[in-house]
Formats: sequence, C-alpha cells, structure tokens
Amino acid sequence: MSVGIVMLVHTALSRAEQVARHWVKAGCPVVIHVDKMVSKRVYDDFTTALSDLPEVLFSRRHRCEWGTWGLVAASQDASELLLERFPDVRHVYLTSGACLPLRPVEELIDYLAERPRTDFIESATTADVPWTVGGLDHERFTMFFPFSWRKNRYLFDKFVDLQRRVGFRRPVPKGIVPHMGSQWWCLTRQTLSAILQDPERRRFDRYFRRVWIPDESYFQTLARLYSTNIESRSLTLSKFDFQGKPHIFYDDHLQLLRRSDCFVARKIWPQAERLYDAFLNHAESAQNRQEPNPGKIDRIFAKAVDRRTRGRAGLYMQSRYPNYGWENGVTAGKYSVFQGFSELFKDFESWLARSTGAQVHGHLYAPERAEFAGGQTVINGALSDNASLRDANPKAFLTNLLWNTRGERQCFQYGPRDNIKISWHIARDPNAQISVISGAWAVPLFKSNANFADLRAEAAQLQKIENKMLDQLRAPDCKARIRIWTMAEFIEAPMEPLQVVIDEIGQKAPRRLAEAPVLENLAGFGQFLQNLKNQGMHPYLMGDFPVDPAPRHASQRRRKPYLVKK
Repeated sequence: MSVGIVMLVHTALSRAEQVARHWVKAGCPVVIHVDKMVSKRVYDDFTTALSDLPEVLFSRRHRCEWGTWGLVAASQDASELLLERFPDVRHVYLTSGACLPLRPVEELIDYLAERPRTDFIESATTADVPWTVGGLDHERFTMFFPFSWRKNRYLFDKFVDLQRRVGFRRPVPKGIVPHMGSQWWCLTRQTLSAILQDPERRRFDRYFRRVWIPDESYFQTLARLYSTNIESRSLTLSKFDFQGKPHIFYDDHLQLLRRSDCFVARKIWPQAERLYDAFLNHAESAQNRQEPNPGKIDRIFAKAVDRRTRGRAGLYMQSRYPNYGWENGVTAGKYSVFQGFSELFKDFESWLARSTGAQVHGHLYAPERAEFAGGQTVINGALSDNASLRDANPKAFLTNLLWNTRGERQCFQYGPRDNIKISWHIARDPNAQISVISGAWAVPLFKSNANFADLRAEAAQLQKIENKMLDQLRAPDCKARIRIWTMAEFIEAPMEPLQVVIDEIGQKAPRRLAEAPVLENLAGFGQFLQNLKNQGMHPYLMGDFPVDPAPRHASQRRRKPYLVKK
C-alpha cells in the first residue's frame, strides 16, 4: 500500500460507506472522522457497517462547523492515526464523505508512485489569490473571530468593524508566511509527519485556532516549511460559485466529470445514483492515463457563473431581477425611437415600415393606450395595450416587448404627450437609437381648432416637458445613439437625416431612399408661432422658424443680358 485516505464525514453516511469500501478494495487504508454533531446511534450503526474491514479505522471525533478549527483538528487526528497504524503509506489523501473517485484507484496509486516526494496542495499567499469571498484576505490572519460567520453574521461583522476601527492587529508567528488554498490536499508522509510532529506545533495551533477558515490555511502554510517539492494544486476537482459556495454535481454531470480527468471530485449529490454506479462499479470504463486537468471544464463553469451573476441581456424575471445599473444589457435588442416625426410627416409609421421592414408602432406610451403596429390590442408575450397596465411599470413594458420580439427590429413614436417616466431608461440604454425633431409637437396644435388661449397653455406645458427630455438626452452618462434636430433645420433638407436614420436601422441593404414621406402642410405655421410669441409664450425649441418663409423652389425670371454702348 502506498496511498492512505482520510475521510471527513458528517452526512450521507451510507454513501461514505460505499466510497470507503471502494478505496479499501483497491488497497488503500482509510481513516474516517465522523462529525461529533452526528448522533451516537447513527455513528454506531456506521461503524458497525464497516467493522468487517480491518483497513478502516475511526479517529477521535470533533465538532466540525464550517470555517472552524474543528476541521483542522479532525484532519490532524485522522492523519496521525493513519501514519501510526499504516507505516507503508507514502501519501495521505484528504477527502470528504461527499467526494467520489472518478478514475480507477490504481491510476491514482501509480500516479503518486511516480512522484514519491511531491506534495499536492494548493498554497498561495493572500496577495496572489483572487478567490477570497467576504472581503477578508490578509485580515483573516490578523484578527480574532469568536463569532460564527454563518450563525451570528451580525456579531461577526460588527466585531470585524470594531477591530478595524481600533486598529487591532494580531501578530503572525515568526517563521511562517500565511498561505491559502483548497482544503483537499495530498501530502507525503515526510511532509505531513513533519507538520504534526513539529516542536512548535502547539504555538502554531494556538495561532491558527483564531484564524478565519483555518482549514484553508493551516496545512497550506505549514507545508511550505517542510516540503521539498510542492505542486500548488489539488488532485480533487472542486468548483465554487461567485459566493464561494461549492458547486454540487448531479447525474447529468457524468460526461462533464469524465472530461476533467481528475482523480476525485466533490461535492457529489448523495442521490446521484448514476454517478456512483458509473464511477464505483464501472471505473474501468474511465481509464485514460491522462494528467488531471480541471481546466478542460473551467470554461463551462465560467459561463455558468456569468449567467448566474449577469443573466441574459434584457431578461427580467422574479428569480433574477437586477438592481439598477447591474443589468447585463438594459434591453434584449436594438430598437429605434422617433420623436416628432409622426407629427411632421403624414402616415410616417407606414412609410418607415415599408422603407425598413421593421415593426413600426405608434406612440407606445400615449395616455390613452399603447399604439401597437397594425392597431393590435395584444402583442407577443400577451402584452396588452391597456395604459394602466403599461404605466404600472413602464420599464418592464418596454423590456418585455423587446424580449418577446427578439429578432425583429422595433420602432416606436415618442413625445412630450407620452409617459415621460420611461425617458431616462431609454436614454441610458446602449440599444436605443433616438431621433428627435424638437418642437414638432406644435404642428398638431397648429392644425387643431381649439381656442388660442388653450393652445398657448398646452404649448407652454409641452415645451417645458420636451426641454426636460432634451436635457436628459444631452446628459454625459447617456448611452443611447442620439440625434437631435430643431424643426427649422430639419425641414430645410429632410432627406439627408432620414437617410441616415434608415441606414442605421439596417434592416435592408443600404440604398438611396426612393420614396419620401409626405410633409404636413405648414403654410401659416410661422405666423402661428409668432402669435404664440405675441401672447407671451416663446416657442424656442423649433429653431429660427420664419413668419412667412419664402417658397423653397420659387423660380425667378432670368433677365437677358444686354450691352451698353457709349
């Protein structure tokens, strides 16, 4: 025998028995530590079930709470018993009751036999590890932690804050440099016995009892004092999520685990019948003699963490509703917003749909209802045109619309008469293309038959709202693609900006516009604006609009040249 197994068990004892028999069958002695929190009756049944195997021993029991010294003490006692009772053991492999051998044990024995003086233990200084979760890296070695992080989180945090405020620092024992790494190691007899028999062990133990999560630093630090050859990696496949919690492997991870080429994996779901059957009863099918390489599956786990933390762009749901600014993309796809176009051009929505092939809506945030394309009352995803339902959450209405119509470009009209609560959400969305003709809201007022006093009051209100909207669009932290024209400069040469907008939508191959939208009849519009000025309301958002503009295509009779003789 050359490899001994230490198992830390606290639950699923039937699975631990099954794995222990698998180790012993391959010639590896096993020492099991059972958590003291396991009842005596369950413990006695467990020891009785394994009493037929002389190669299985049980060490003194400790109370093993997460991140406490008990885990280190359990590993120490079990390792001492293993080294004492099995003098032929050359490597000691630390596992848990939730670990599962992935390859034939004979391959592990041969692998370690080829490396008789190599210690496999993840060991890195606090400055070099990126995986510490909880905000404590070097401080875990210089503070006291009398309160449980899991059971008394409030007191834990308060006591850490208190020590930070008073500047408390606990000295690190001379001669050691704190290192961190995975709890699951495989050490040589020479290195492990040196750690356990060190004359300074009591001093080291006293110090590490007060370290936070000592099972990830005790052996990792002391191995640096005695090992002649450390490979800073674990032979056990263990993956953690962004919160520092271990990933659990289920039956559908079978091929993933085989692909890793690792010798052992944790944490295995106790009810994963397919995994236990495949790796314990048919281990010969997994023979490959490859170097353990968990990096083969790191990409899959990285994608899983990314999906867990960031979600899918534009998807909001109860299980993952991101905080403001944390979205992985505010919306699911690109869309276009037109402000002032439907007021300035006749039947603009139909023309835009013909020119781009996009789905063009009216004013989705109109006070009366959401004006879906084609006059629909319900659209993809069972979105209703009901204004009350829409205005209960204007942002969710837009994100739902864009998520449910993925693959089809959406365009809609917007203006100062609409619900302005969505304005800033659109402005900060990189997917939004916003085109504004400022002051165009005055055209429907000009064409209406209302009393002029009422028109003046409404014009003042609309101008105030649009001015606020334009300030938002000009804010430095806007991320949308924004173009703003005054009404006066737009009608001077409307085809050029229309061509730019159509090309940006990009639904069809770029080409020159063959059909132009029909401009509203603006004869007398300049005088209408002048009348507003005369009544004390200054309509400045339209730009410099003349009172009586000259005809744009007026032809002048050219005079014939003549010669003057003297």
